[in-house]
Amino acid sequence: MIRTAVQNSGIRDYEAGDAPEIVRLFFETVRSVNRADYSDEQLEAWAAGVPDPEEWHTRMAGRRTLVAEEGGEVVGFAELEYDGRLDMLYVRKDAVGRGVGRRLYEAVEREARDQGLGWIFTEASITARPFFEQQGFRVVREQMVSRRGVSMANFVMERELPG
Repeated sequence: MIRTAVQNSGIRDYEAGDAPEIVRLFFETVRSVNRADYSDEQLEAWAAGVPDPEEWHTRMAGRRTLVAEEGGEVVGFAELEYDGRLDMLYVRKDAVGRGVGRRLYEAVEREARDQGLGWIFTEASITARPFFEQQGFRVVREQMVSRRGVSMANFVMERELPG
């Protein structure tokens, strides 16, 4: 296998065997990292339980999914859709603040440029908004979304890719 610069930096392509770690990471991150910004009811609606790894694998395999790995463990992941939508970027709670999210985002941006995209957009949680602003995103609008009948705020954000 040829190792790319992305893979050498601790960021690599998604593999089917990653799904169980990713779904657990998603659940635990939502329930812990987002606790300061969302109510228990909202967190329960957002992540009622650990998602089905097979369902997530089907979705992740059809997108550009990147994984951050440290010591053989998944510590973050990001999904870029082919229209420039950054659907998910999650970092394990014990890896927050250590540059994992920044490295993942930089890899996503390289992918977007390689695909010829001129911008990236996302729907960022209240918790993630400052992170995306640090990466050069701007808020387009705040919106209310519904998950399992529970309303919660997030932000439509975008970043034009220079060059």
